[in-house]
Amino acid sequence: MIYFDNAATTMIKPDCVIKAEGYALKNLCANAGRGSHSAAIKAAQIVYEARKAVKKLTACDDVAFTFNCTDALNTVLFGTAKQGGHVVTTVYEHNSTLRPLHELGKRMNVEYTAVRPNAHGIIDPAEIERAIRPNTYLIAVNHISNVTGAVSPVTQIGNIARRHGIPFLIDGAQSVGYLDVNMQEIGCNYLCFSPHKGLHGPQGVGCLCVRGTPPLLPFRYGGTGTASHTLVQPADFPEGFESGTLPVNAIFALIAAITHYQRQSLAVKRNLASCGDMLRTELGKIAGVKIYGKYNVLPNIVCFNLAKVNSSAVGNILDEQYDIAVRCGLHCAPLCHSFLGTLNSGTVRASLSYHNTASEVEFFVKAIREISR
Repeated sequence: MIYFDNAATTMIKPDCVIKAEGYALKNLCANAGRGSHSAAIKAAQIVYEARKAVKKLTACDDVAFTFNCTDALNTVLFGTAKQGGHVVTTVYEHNSTLRPLHELGKRMNVEYTAVRPNAHGIIDPAEIERAIRPNTYLIAVNHISNVTGAVSPVTQIGNIARRHGIPFLIDGAQSVGYLDVNMQEIGCNYLCFSPHKGLHGPQGVGCLCVRGTPPLLPFRYGGTGTASHTLVQPADFPEGFESGTLPVNAIFALIAAITHYQRQSLAVKRNLASCGDMLRTELGKIAGVKIYGKYNVLPNIVCFNLAKVNSSAVGNILDEQYDIAVRCGLHCAPLCHSFLGTLNSGTVRASLSYHNTASEVEFFVKAIREISR
């Protein structure tokens, strides 16, 4: 199979990640922080080492481990919500941001402004600033669109957020592992991501990274291994935000994934960019292919449609006749599809990662050319 659905999850994992998770499942999966015996202490040490690895990767002050990126985003969005408040976001957001905001509108009368990109598909920081109101308590921005690959100017937005004293949340689901994401340089307060995408890590764990001491209340309630004498959920970070049993096997594999990413050569990263540029260029030469997103995009995400061929049909043909995996339809980003005019048709998304090759891109382009005929 040629796997071009890496924006959803990377199917091919490095050997070190596979071995780490298997070893942890067999030897290390005690309940971290929930006992004084040696196995629990060893599990807690793994969690501690993983926190250090994530801190080094993102320049955050601390990290709470969640179920996935969606869970991390929900934790921030519900944990910062203010009655009758306002959030500035963009039309590029995933439903893991939009649906919580919609629900907060019903529960707490929270309103949000979704800033639209300019004619080139780029979010203008000035529009983010213009959308700020006196009751704005959060700016939430998708670093990279999971639909078009558009890269948001997060550093400029971070400067705006700092100037206005508003906490800044970044959805890093598509950026961490493909771009160097430094929270200190960006100036964001929260960064959420899942290792199973760009880092080629395991499924089943997410990261909520925090810098500074932004306001945040617990989203889930339960056992934390701390303050067990009281029924009140601890609000200390990160323990108060890690109710229940942590996936020690996935957290151990996360350490291996980060180490593998940090050791990748520049040549490997350049090859991914080259393959993405090649894919976008060659698809653009096919009559009837419309590519969405042109400027300031991550090269390894290419979103397109074929004239007169339904996006789902394209995906089915690629799967059944060519053994190629892509993502088709709506990509959990309804405001983005509305902006693109593809809410009814959906799109085909081909997303590459480090294991993909130029020969795979060539075969894919050949397949699209044949389907278009």
